[in-house]
Amino acid sequence: MLYRKISSYIEEYLKSENDKILLIEGARQIGKSFIIREVGKRIYPNFIELNFVEDDEGPQLLKNIHSTEEFYLRLSAIAGIQLGSYADTLIFLDEIQHYPQYLTLLKFFREEHKFRFIASGSLLGIALKKTTSIPVGSLIRKRMYQLDFEEWLIANGFGEDALKYLKECYDKRASLSEDMHQYILSLFQRYLLVGGLPDVVNEYLSSHNIAKVREVQEAIMELYKEDAAKYEQEAERKLHIRRIYDMISSQMENKKKRVVAKNIQDKKGDRFENYTEEFEYLVSSGIALAVNAISNPHYPLLESVHKNLLKLYHNDVGLLTAKLFKYSIKAILETEKSVNLGSVYESVVAQELAAHGHPLFYYDNKAKGEVDYIIDDSDKCRVLPVEVKSGKDYRVHSALNTMVSDPEYRIDEAVVLSNEREVMLKKKVLYMPVYFVMFMKAIDVTEMDEKDLIF
Repeated sequence: MLYRKISSYIEEYLKSENDKILLIEGARQIGKSFIIREVGKRIYPNFIELNFVEDDEGPQLLKNIHSTEEFYLRLSAIAGIQLGSYADTLIFLDEIQHYPQYLTLLKFFREEHKFRFIASGSLLGIALKKTTSIPVGSLIRKRMYQLDFEEWLIANGFGEDALKYLKECYDKRASLSEDMHQYILSLFQRYLLVGGLPDVVNEYLSSHNIAKVREVQEAIMELYKEDAAKYEQEAERKLHIRRIYDMISSQMENKKKRVVAKNIQDKKGDRFENYTEEFEYLVSSGIALAVNAISNPHYPLLESVHKNLLKLYHNDVGLLTAKLFKYSIKAILETEKSVNLGSVYESVVAQELAAHGHPLFYYDNKAKGEVDYIIDDSDKCRVLPVEVKSGKDYRVHSALNTMVSDPEYRIDEAVVLSNEREVMLKKKVLYMPVYFVMFMKAIDVTEMDEKDLIF
């Protein structure tokens, strides 16, 4: 079974006295149902799973329910022998977005305290926008992602002591030995090919066969496009969503890597604003990561977003390499000089930063150039620029140099991530191996000392 960090979060929640209902959201095929099922069955004697997609395709007993009384009656017909009390019964509402009225009912389930509830959904961002009464005060929303690189290492047999050592090196800004560096880098390169979607990872661990890995990835990409047909009513918008999704990998090869509106329908003069709903679907469903432009980087970055300049990345780097390289593994594992891996490295860093709680931004200034990412450094109330390099020219970054030297931005430090082993600080630029991105985590309130929260 694959280790997932979120399992400890779910377990802690289920063992707590917090009666708010936990809602796990994220893209399809990232393992939400599996991990909730595994933790829930371990803690509760009575675990009942209700999948609304399966119900809709089958008996539809739960479809036209609009009150808790109706729900409990149907629940009794389905699983009456398993029903106990709030203390020993957990009801798991899977794919809750498929029956949006249940999002409203969650408030009443909580108030009645008849059973304990937990829910998950793949298109919650979209469903919540269409729900007239959202029980904000009754929910804890937690986003889940596919396996990040740290979880990938564990899946490949990497031990706790070794991970602890890597974290200590990161904290101390110390370089790994050459042999350890090469070993971690080789695992990182395999992560670029496989990504972190659980079904794909399991296939890799079972077969180590790139053809079989790609087969699973292709099926998932088709599933993502089919979902657009299910949840978007307008036929034209469905086509636009599929077109934009298919464009993600190809636009990564452009210098700017931005989505260009006129390319969506090959219409000159087409505007970004005409596709707001399509972009919102791709991001809200979790199948694409949005990176918004910042031209004037000041903390907090959210205040300076340029909403009409947007980069889109696949939610999983393995899907990108599947599109770009198909069955070829040589380009990544042997770092062929003729192949530019810049877009792949940018994609995996976006994936890692998002999984670690960072909203995604990049620096785009006509006069000063472009920097791959900027993240909020809440500890220092500053911004941290991050540049990603896949080749030997990792010390060439004129836009980054200009950015850090501008006194108006008040930047203490920037980071360059590359394949190079040595960790070093040169003129406010910290050079680190790309795999250390796994430790660049946003502040997590659950890990903070309570005294730091009191004011």
